Amino acid sequence: MQRTHDTARYTEGRPDKFARHTLFETPRFFADVYVLGPGQHQAVHRHEAEDKCYFVLEGRARVATGAQRHEVGPGEIVHCPAGEEHGVENPGPGRLRLLVFMAPHPRAAQLGW
Repeated sequence: MQRTHDTARYTEGRPDKFARHTLFETPRFFADVYVLGPGQHQAVHRHEAEDKCYFVLEGRARVATGAQRHEVGPGEIVHCPAGEEHGVENPGPGRLRLLVFMAPHPRAAQLGW
């Protein structure tokens, strides 16, 4: 497994939905870079047993966690506890890049780990 990544090289998005670039993936966690164009979002959802963090690398984000809404920018991070609804959107006008970390990996059993 590759041990280092330069998150600055993950800048490509998709016109139809947000792009996900996997950095690390183990049974215990995953770390991805998400790239969202203006107006793109990750739908509000929940993970019963996993915590997630969104760290803004570039742009502005609106992050929903439970009943709260957070407007965050570069260098800011939002924690979404297990069992709580969460989602993220890019209000624009520029690209949004996020470092996303989740533990434990929600698909560990499905992936045979």
